[in-house]
Amino acid sequence: MTQKIRRMAVSALIFGLLTYLDQWSKQLAVEKLMGREPFVIWDRVFELLYSENRGAAFGMMQGGRPFFVAVAVIVFCAVIYVLWRLPQSSRHIPMALCGIAIAAGAAGNLIDRLANGYVVDFFYFKLIDFPIFNVADCYVTVSTAVLCLLMISGFYRDEDLEFLRPGGRDSQ
Repeated sequence: MTQKIRRMAVSALIFGLLTYLDQWSKQLAVEKLMGREPFVIWDRVFELLYSENRGAAFGMMQGGRPFFVAVAVIVFCAVIYVLWRLPQSSRHIPMALCGIAIAAGAAGNLIDRLANGYVVDFFYFKLIDFPIFNVADCYVTVSTAVLCLLMISGFYRDEDLEFLRPGGRDSQ
């Protein structure tokens, strides 16, 4: 098995595990929180509160399921492209892991949308009345923030991203 195929197989395994953990957490939310009072973790600060989100982040775009499916497909294609072209270098592992987590977050919420017509959310920061979110949202948000930090901090230089350009050097 080539290095590239092995890397893609490991990426698929991590993706599957992260997606499973997201779906498992949502199933727990349905079983333990749906129709009940919030489970208070820290009084007036943080609680677990069941919610059904039919829109995007912060409840925007209610009922935009075709758009969300299209965005998820674009995310999957982009992540697969990056992972396939990624150089065999430990320097690129953070980028790969962030991409996998973003794809797993998109998949977790896509599964909910297709199966239920809504996304199950349950993390609620009551102190600041932050919109309710879930594990998949955490994957996407944290991974995107880490990627941005890696880019603006100079961890990845232009030559580290050459593989992304058409005609740029491909991975080994």
